[in-house]
Amino acid sequence: MNYGQRIKYFRTTVGISANALAKKIGLDPTTIYKIEANDSKPSLGSLESICAALGISLAEFFTEEEQVLEPEVQRLLSTVKKLSLEQVDYLQKFLESLSNDF
Repeated sequence: MNYGQRIKYFRTTVGISANALAKKIGLDPTTIYKIEANDSKPSLGSLESICAALGISLAEFFTEEEQVLEPEVQRLLSTVKKLSLEQVDYLQKFLESLSNDF
């Protein structure tokens, strides 16, 4: 598995820079760049922190199925995962109202 490519894929899907990701999890930005360039492999702890910051689980990270969703949809899903159940309900109603307008 190419850890660097996976991290970069999820990072760009979420729309966060390598510097912002590093800052968010308390790593030096050069560490993220080295991981993404496959010059280094992250420790399990670092990988857990990276996944948490990107809004994905370790299971999602290691699933090698081809992603069939567009990056914009992946970003939306990542955001929705952070919402409370009540917020998801409001979002669902809002989206349904938009689809009824068409």
